[in-house]
Amino acid sequence: MQRGSSERELAARWEAEAVAVTKALAAAEQVRVDSGAAGEPERKTPEEQPKDPAPAQPRAAEEGDARVVPRPPPTLPLAKPQAARARGLCPHGKPRSKGRGGRRSSGRAADEYHSQRPVTVDSSKAKTSLDALKISIRQLKWKEFPFGRRLPCDIYWHGVSFHDNDIFSGQVNKFPGMTEMVRKITLSRAVRIMQNLFPEEYNFYPRSWILPDEFQLFVAQVRMVKDGDPSWKPTFIVKPDGGCQGDGIYLVKDPSDIRLAGTLQSRPAVVQEYICKPLLIDKLKFDIRLYVLLKSLDPLEIYIAKDGLSRFCTEPYQEPNPKNLHHIFMHLTNYSLNIHSGNFVHSDSTSTGSKRTFSSILCRLSSKGVDIKKVWSDIISLVIKTVIALTPELKVFYQSDIPAGRPGPTCFQILGFDILLMKNLKPILLEVNANPSMRIEHEQELSPGVFENVPSLVDEEVKVAVIRDTLRLMDPLKKKRENQSQQLTKPLAAKEDPSDSEPASASDGNTDPEAHLPSICLKQVFPKYAKQFNYLRLVDRMANLFIRFLGIKGTMKLGPTGFRTFIRNCKLSSSSLSMAAVDILYIDITRRWNSMTLDQRDSGMCLQAFVEAFFYLAQRKFKTLPLHEQVASLIDLCEYHLSLLDEKRLVCGRSGPAGVRPLDSGSPPDSTPSAPPVEGHPPSCTNSAPKAAHSGHALS
Repeated sequence: MQRGSSERELAARWEAEAVAVTKALAAAEQVRVDSGAAGEPERKTPEEQPKDPAPAQPRAAEEGDARVVPRPPPTLPLAKPQAARARGLCPHGKPRSKGRGGRRSSGRAADEYHSQRPVTVDSSKAKTSLDALKISIRQLKWKEFPFGRRLPCDIYWHGVSFHDNDIFSGQVNKFPGMTEMVRKITLSRAVRIMQNLFPEEYNFYPRSWILPDEFQLFVAQVRMVKDGDPSWKPTFIVKPDGGCQGDGIYLVKDPSDIRLAGTLQSRPAVVQEYICKPLLIDKLKFDIRLYVLLKSLDPLEIYIAKDGLSRFCTEPYQEPNPKNLHHIFMHLTNYSLNIHSGNFVHSDSTSTGSKRTFSSILCRLSSKGVDIKKVWSDIISLVIKTVIALTPELKVFYQSDIPAGRPGPTCFQILGFDILLMKNLKPILLEVNANPSMRIEHEQELSPGVFENVPSLVDEEVKVAVIRDTLRLMDPLKKKRENQSQQLTKPLAAKEDPSDSEPASASDGNTDPEAHLPSICLKQVFPKYAKQFNYLRLVDRMANLFIRFLGIKGTMKLGPTGFRTFIRNCKLSSSSLSMAAVDILYIDITRRWNSMTLDQRDSGMCLQAFVEAFFYLAQRKFKTLPLHEQVASLIDLCEYHLSLLDEKRLVCGRSGPAGVRPLDSGSPPDSTPSAPPVEGHPPSCTNSAPKAAHSGHALS
């Protein structure tokens, strides 16, 4: 009994002391508020003083990190006194703000850090473009890491290919597969597919044959044309597949003159019709190097530089004849060849010399009454159509190197388009360079055999602008700065403390870090002109079907099971096309294409073989239509059946166990499939069927 009574007495004493302390604190607070003392809050007893959490240890400052003075984080109490909360006071006794509170200052500090820190660029693999890149980074006031960096950078600048370095985040200036895609044979095959579908739209690329595989076809077609027109005396140009800078290029008048022996078996080549009537300036042949930025693959974004370079031959031009076929300084415009000519003229003027700006050529043509807008329009059309021909297989390369759902960088790339203007001003595509030279100096011979690198003002004017403005377009922090600027310029709430708006007004004068730079020299041409060219993207839609049925992530070739699944899911088999016939079709086409390609790493059907099989199926099913309408109709039919399949799987997934996601679904739930095209008749509207849902993330 005594023990119970002592416990009750002790509890009563503690309760009385707690009430007394609470009343004393309340009275002191009331006196402070009544007297208007808004300055220093009352001191709390050690028991009531909240303990600050241990501050996080700052990491060691690293070279290149933004030099922003770190602000201490706001003190966060472990417990908030109920009395202070009830009176609208913060835990330290200060009146609460009626706006969005003190937490906004810490968020703003983080935003200011991200907007103020410079963009970081890893230039350790830049190689020959390093000098122009350094100037561009300096003009942008960004931070360069010439020897790499332990921490990830925002942008990685590679000199050769996507695989120059192992990148798992950020942005890299190369697309996987681009080097392979612009090789002369691969480019010719890609353009040939488009020429079969749209011959009039792709007549800017000379007729091409692949050697040695198509040598007999080349001989037969030339003989047939000559028999029909005895006056036709063509000239052909032979270009090694992996050649660059004019290496191994030569001209012939007859197929029998082609050097079949020796290295042709191990070093395939492309033979093309030679353009015998080019536009001449100062009696010299010249070509145009235009710089094209492929900013994104899906969605497709293309930019063209407003200026380029014109490279001149160094010997007056004459039409090819047996006596001058070997005059490379007359027929070949390659800078790397003509620089060794005694007639090569180095000039710091943009309108004279053996290398000039393209804008100076346009000014000269304009003074002679040439419609420059028409010339530019034709060049833009050529560039867009060429990129459309390349993108299908680039998508296959991309999903192989950066499969959906795995970490990886986003990509962009500067391409060099070599274009020749004919005498009638029609542009002709010569080739596409995945790694156009970005050197801004040239070699000057001081004495026999002694050379020195001398700055080239013409190169610097064009190339630095292209690299700098490419970086501006790819700036990963630009959106953050724009969002912050929009937030700071919004009118604050009427009840917000005026002191909170002071930082916004203070930073308004420094919202545009590019104010000191010239206007961007890159002009967007796609999707700006997408409506005029989207009808050409049939092979792109075929590539989406191909990727959908690849099955294994990272592969680039379709196996026999995947091809059979494609036929079955798209309802393409019939009494006239049994699955046994499908297997034979797969084997025949795959075997032939594998014998033509040098890459034997994977077995199976490549994209170009799939396109050939697709053409065959389209011609069987829609016999009375032109080829491009046959293909479009079959694509619509495939996408229609796949959308039905996706919708069925989606419904089954919803009705199945909770949390179970159906495989290979991707169509929107409210999509309504349109009717399939009737066999033998064109669809009511191309692209009317919903696009086939496949696992494809943004390829940028």
